Amino acid sequence: MRFLLYNIRYATAKKRPVFPWSGYLSQTGPHLGQIVEFIRDIDPDVAGLVEVDAGSFRTKESHQAETMAAALGHYHSFNSKYCESTRVSNLPVLKKQGNAFLAKDSIVKEQFHYFTKGMKRLVIELELEHVTIFLVHLALGYKTRHRQLAQLYSLIRDIDRPLIVAGDFNALWGEDEIDLFLGATKLLDANTQSIPTFPSWKPTRHLDFILHSPEIEVNKFWIPEVQLSDHLPLVIDFDVKPKASVST
Repeated sequence: MRFLLYNIRYATAKKRPVFPWSGYLSQTGPHLGQIVEFIRDIDPDVAGLVEVDAGSFRTKESHQAETMAAALGHYHSFNSKYCESTRVSNLPVLKKQGNAFLAKDSIVKEQFHYFTKGMKRLVIELELEHVTIFLVHLALGYKTRHRQLAQLYSLIRDIDRPLIVAGDFNALWGEDEIDLFLGATKLLDANTQSIPTFPSWKPTRHLDFILHSPEIEVNKFWIPEVQLSDHLPLVIDFDVKPKASVST
């Protein structure tokens, strides 16, 4: 199988913005179509997309996940990043911001979890025939981020099947931030060389991660050098190893 992780920044930024955060207020324009063509060229079985717009002024009220799924002939799963019980979930533009999956094959099951802390709280759990994938976008604040990692551990610790945890971890202090999480979950980092993914025009920070359980065998990992967002995408080709039989 092939899995793509990509923070697409709401399809607003092809290049470095003139002012910090200014790209988030740009309209989608032709950028979404270019991202769709990039995904088509990569041809993933599953794509985990961070920062997807569900119909704000940026997209002239069109839903990016639905648009991409229709263009590619894929199934999709989407939800807002902000818990309905928070004030942020009702603010213009922000209430349309979320994360999404695109999948070639039908989705067996989807669940939406929310952390108890932070602004960005969504965790999407996608169950496919042979693997379960979690997609996250963690908080910018260090303490909140680590509380979220603790809650993420609680979500995945009892899952007894091949597992991928992916997303924008906002690990501003580097991959050392997730060492304890990796130790507790026994997950492995597909980016074994810690190649930075942000910003796309001059990567210096390793913010985006694809983590996987040991029974998932990564055959290839690469980071395409495209500047359709401020993040670089990550891609893995993988097989699922059969579990060793228990002799009696």
